[in-house]
Amino acid sequence: MSGPDSLRERVGRLRTRMGAFFPGSHVVFRGHDLHAELKDMDFLRLYVFGVTGRSFSPPQLDLMRALWTYTSYPDARIWNNRVAALAGSARSTGSLGMAAALAVSEAHIYGRGSEIQALRFFIAARRALDAGDTLDACLRREMETHGRIAGYGRPLINADERIAPIMAHAESLGLADGPHITLAFAVERHLLDNGRNLRMNYGAVVSAFGADLGLSPREFYLFMFPSLLAGMPPCFIDAADGPEGGLFPVPCDGVDYEGPAQRPWIR
Repeated sequence: MSGPDSLRERVGRLRTRMGAFFPGSHVVFRGHDLHAELKDMDFLRLYVFGVTGRSFSPPQLDLMRALWTYTSYPDARIWNNRVAALAGSARSTGSLGMAAALAVSEAHIYGRGSEIQALRFFIAARRALDAGDTLDACLRREMETHGRIAGYGRPLINADERIAPIMAHAESLGLADGPHITLAFAVERHLLDNGRNLRMNYGAVVSAFGADLGLSPREFYLFMFPSLLAGMPPCFIDAADGPEGGLFPVPCDGVDYEGPAQRPWIR
């Protein structure tokens, strides 16, 4: 059924596999009573269950927690945190500031968009390698398709301080040698050995772990959505406590203007 008939079937009703609120009675969350069966879940476990409908082991959940925690930077110079801080400086609300900051976190070059591309590459390359393909061929196809290898290289400095701590933590959990994270390091070695000074960044690590955890691209995207959130409120608060409009002011002589010269207003 499609077209108008499909829409007509949905008039005045919600068809859902996810859950429902029964006022004064109970709430169903993915087939479970929220206040009876899921009441002891912490936020991360409930959030991941909501995204995937699956349960994960304690070590896997701890790794997921660390993937969020290790990239929580309260620095207003970072592109998305700057949006949250500017909202505080402009005396906007925290909700608007956080929502806008999370929205720009989807940046394709170095945000969620890059991680999704990396996840898809790792999954496809792992399958191709298992079928007898070579890593060089996988990388050449990726370059031909996208013009880059997502997750490798980093603005400002070609190193990432998050990798060693997260790998040490994954090692302590017994999760450091999955097929996709192993592939991620193999890609780095291949790039370096072939004269491309592109070291792995955190995006490659989280994407590879996402693949090892069995997350689909959409599940990974939704799981990582809050990963940068913890660093944003401090930036908002810091700017809100400062002078209004005082964050990153730009003087007029700091603008290299090459347009028309100053002109008088004509009434």
